Amino acid sequence: MKIGAEADIYVTSWNGRKSILKIRKRKDYRNELLDNRIRRLRTTREAKMISEVKSFGISTPLVYFVDQKKCEIFLQYVPGKLVRDLPNGTIIKACKKIGRIVGTLHKNGIMHGDLTTSNFILTREGLIIIDFGLAQKTEKVEDHAIDLRLFKEVLNSAHIDIVGKSWESFLNGYEKIVGTPRKERVISQVSVIEKRGRYANVV
Repeated sequence: MKIGAEADIYVTSWNGRKSILKIRKRKDYRNELLDNRIRRLRTTREAKMISEVKSFGISTPLVYFVDQKKCEIFLQYVPGKLVRDLPNGTIIKACKKIGRIVGTLHKNGIMHGDLTTSNFILTREGLIIIDFGLAQKTEKVEDHAIDLRLFKEVLNSAHIDIVGKSWESFLNGYEKIVGTPRKERVISQVSVIEKRGRYANVV
């Protein structure tokens, strides 16, 4: 289904249920013992994050089984459409809901780490967020700004025709959850990060 830098994704079955299998790949450039430890820790952490996020009222796939030795996770298969592939008008509306989801994550001290329109699935029940492989617990404004900066970059690259309206919609939803003062602090830090990037490109 997907070959990624950190993991490969397959459609399979678990106890008769259609399932997603996520396998963290070995990294040949790392010491084998260190590599095994890192992959096991990240696999366990991801499964815990997915389950914890549900307690905040956010929809995520069910975790069916975690194999620490093989660094594998069996997850619920979620039927629906990726936000990335929706019509422009629907994407703009979805971005407000995405903003509320991200705001809820940040309010509860979790950075997703890979916010893209490919990691949100629109189902009959609503939006479901997936892929917590890079998620971490953090209250830092800088880390939350990195989340927002990545999402803004994705809108600029994959949804250029609607980037302005989508970003405004996202921020509207985000502010509803975290409040205006916190949102302004995070957005201010996003600007700082963007300036660093421009300076680096010039140099």
